[in-house]
Amino acid sequence: MQEFIDKWLYDPMVTKAIATAFVIILVMLGVRTAQRVLGRNIQSAERRYHLRKLITFGGYILAIFLLSIVFSDKLSSITILLGVAGAGVAFALQEVIASAAGWIALSFGRFYNVGDRVQLGGIKGDVIDIGVLRTTLMECGAWINGDQYNGRIVRVANSFIFKEPVYNYSSDFPFLWDEITIPVRYGSNYELARQGFQKILEDVTGEHARHLKGEWRKMTGKYMLEDAQLEPMVTLSLTGNWAEFALRYVVDYKKRRSTKDAISMRILSLIDQSEGEIKLGLSSFELAAVPPLDITLHPPR
Repeated sequence: MQEFIDKWLYDPMVTKAIATAFVIILVMLGVRTAQRVLGRNIQSAERRYHLRKLITFGGYILAIFLLSIVFSDKLSSITILLGVAGAGVAFALQEVIASAAGWIALSFGRFYNVGDRVQLGGIKGDVIDIGVLRTTLMECGAWINGDQYNGRIVRVANSFIFKEPVYNYSSDFPFLWDEITIPVRYGSNYELARQGFQKILEDVTGEHARHLKGEWRKMTGKYMLEDAQLEPMVTLSLTGNWAEFALRYVVDYKKRRSTKDAISMRILSLIDQSEGEIKLGLSSFELAAVPPLDITLHPPR
């Protein structure tokens, strides 16, 4: 029994296995301790998140370095073994490799960052974590109308950035153009309606749009873009049923629903105060004319 114990204790591979376990446990404890201690002194959630990621990445590098020291005398044989198995592993883990390559592209390509609102693979939400293999989203929409959280956490493989378009709602210009269409019956006071709608947009979004001119100038300096109108705008078009006003304005991507609610309430108040001069168009049938009826009664014979 003693000989068996001595054999295992002095076996180089057993020693290296014990050293490997010790290194991994030591690095994990060090990473968690550093994250806990340093995170207490940082109030910003965004900075605390990036610090945790940096410490984790540094732990990986430290573990690889220490393990290379442990197996330094076996590196040549390990290299040959890895070369033989590399082709098979690469084929079996091609999706994992593509996701890791996507993480590298995300780190340097500025596709999106934590906190951005994006659409990946048909899923829209806010980025709450970017891992080596997956991006984690807090989903918006689905069975919830508007750009509101539905409470579902979605993890999307980073390889999606090579396969499908990446829609970013908040990267360089964190604002969107939104539009409300108002059907108005023919015969209404169109000029009163236009002036009223324009004033509503100016009151709700006008000041906000004027503050965005500097942001848009940065966009035109960075990309090949024409100068766009940021001020709210009201346009009129004609349809077979009614006159249709389109109310176009710039809004914060996180405030689309609340802004549309404020504008809609003001529009209803304007229509009520117009005393019938502005009437909403309704999907209905209108009987234009009724042919005259000629009824003649004859006495019975």
